[in-house]
Amino acid sequence: MSVAFAKEESAEAASETVLPPRPIPDRINLVTEAGLRMLQEELARAQEALKAAGQLEDVNERRRQSAVPVRDTRYYAERVRTAQLVPAPTSNAVVAFGHSVTFRRDDDRIQTFRIVGDDEANPSQASISHGSPVAIALMGKAVGEFVPFGQSELEVLAIS
Repeated sequence: MSVAFAKEESAEAASETVLPPRPIPDRINLVTEAGLRMLQEELARAQEALKAAGQLEDVNERRRQSAVPVRDTRYYAERVRTAQLVPAPTSNAVVAFGHSVTFRRDDDRIQTFRIVGDDEANPSQASISHGSPVAIALMGKAVGEFVPFGQSELEVLAIS
């Protein structure tokens, strides 16, 4: 095909289709079995989207459609590569990664969260990252313990 008929974006416009990388937490990448499966599924989904975008004939549209899958493939490939699978806790004596912990705040609110990896954490679904301030405060504590937390304290009510 003649160059005269090829529509090519400027370098500036092409660079707009390159997204900045997704930030990767600097702490250890602990994962539950479900968390590892989720990472692997997201990686496969991103790779499929990248493959589909690669099939597009228009180079400019291919760039646009590839931007998110390229970024996500890099992110999930790194997260799968660095994942450290933590087996489910075998004891409920103290709060550990993978546990659900119920605690009371100073204002008498009772909350329950499962402590999971960064990518699996979703507070609206009752899971928090092992690197969150609440999880850090609760790790290693037993039922009945009071845990200093900022200007208040948390009371561990149950571990499962």
